[in-house]
Amino acid sequence: MNDHGDLSRRRFMLRVAQAGASLAAVGAVGWLAYDKDGPSGRQEQADGFQLPGFAVEDSGAKMAISHGKDRVATLTAALAAMGGIERFIRKGDCVLLKVNAAFATPPILSATSNPELVREIAGLCLKAGAREVRISDNPINDPDSCFRLTGIEEAAAACGARLMRPRSSAFAPFTLKGGALIRDWPLLREPLDGVNRVIGIAPVKDHHRSGASMTMKNWYGLLGGRRNIFHQDINTIISELATMMRPTLVVLDGTTTMMSNGPTGGSTADLKQTDTLIVSTDQVAADAFGATLLGRSAADLPYIGRAAAAGCGTADYKSLNPEEVNI
Repeated sequence: MNDHGDLSRRRFMLRVAQAGASLAAVGAVGWLAYDKDGPSGRQEQADGFQLPGFAVEDSGAKMAISHGKDRVATLTAALAAMGGIERFIRKGDCVLLKVNAAFATPPILSATSNPELVREIAGLCLKAGAREVRISDNPINDPDSCFRLTGIEEAAAACGARLMRPRSSAFAPFTLKGGALIRDWPLLREPLDGVNRVIGIAPVKDHHRSGASMTMKNWYGLLGGRRNIFHQDINTIISELATMMRPTLVVLDGTTTMMSNGPTGGSTADLKQTDTLIVSTDQVAADAFGATLLGRSAADLPYIGRAAAAGCGTADYKSLNPEEVNI
């Protein structure tokens, strides 16, 4: 997206309005068909509510850090250290894999979720007995181009997962209880309908606004509408997204980390081979560790502290005694 940091709010909103037609063409489809007075409209949203939690409540390991160059091998090792995929996915479950497919770029640029990783996780869920695995995101660029060029469309087809694109009817208004920004806002609800397990899959990236884009920022793709206005208060929106979504697992891919020019990148010169993959039930802890791959700390990323203060997890990832394995 364009950086509007130098614009006044009035000029910014004017430009967004003028760009409305082109936004529809590049994936912001939700707001066009958004009926605030429909069956899920304003009255029902007045006080806000919370999405159901998707976590598995047990006393097992909360985080595993796996080192190696092969994503499938590091994922396999991390999941084994966590107790196996069967700890989280059981027969009859309906699973949503929330990927990052924001840009129409190839996997080599590491701006989106790696398709090999997506395919492997989906396949493991189905093997564990999931009745359905859905894959979805609301990309910034044209959804068809994004899912195709990132390789995620092919990955879904290869493993028998259901790719759910963000058609306009898939959105419904949502107000986060206690939220300051997510109020009466179009949410990508259709892929969540009937789901009882959610796994977020995100790459580790630099981000010109928030400092980093990882697992909590990945939930941004569940929003429709003119969501770029939230960039003016990026730390608040990320912490609200973490409050909104309590996932089963997050998978943070630091095999290749985008060190600069994020979140889009565009050159392999922006990348560094960091050979690390994190699996965690705690999205805050995952991002706190992920920050270290960017040469930063949790304290450098204000949204991490805010999400921790909101009860979304812990910024002190070491307190989880993460299992660490080398491939």
